[in-house]
Amino acid sequence: MKLKPADTVKVVLGRDRGRSGKVEAVLPRINSVIVAGVNQVKKHQKAQGQNRPGGIVDISKPLNVAKVKLICPQCHQPTRVGFQGEGKKKVRVCKKCGKPVDSKTK
Repeated sequence: MKLKPADTVKVVLGRDRGRSGKVEAVLPRINSVIVAGVNQVKKHQKAQGQNRPGGIVDISKPLNVAKVKLICPQCHQPTRVGFQGEGKKKVRVCKKCGKPVDSKTK
């Protein structure tokens, strides 16, 4: 999958179009990502004894990967992601500016 947790993405389709946030989780089996603060729904939660009260809570639901674009850390534009081979490693590359997306400090 071309997106990783902690990537900053922008929503390009759907009711949250134009909003951006960080990827919290990547779900490759269903081709989706969970983005913080985007695609929020209200869930009515039943009380679980004394320590967890009931109520209405906001949760983030998964978004299809086709509905989001990565924001390049170099050119700060929503872009598609490609791969380039550097030696034995594959590096994610911005399709607009051509610079690597991944930081070297990881």
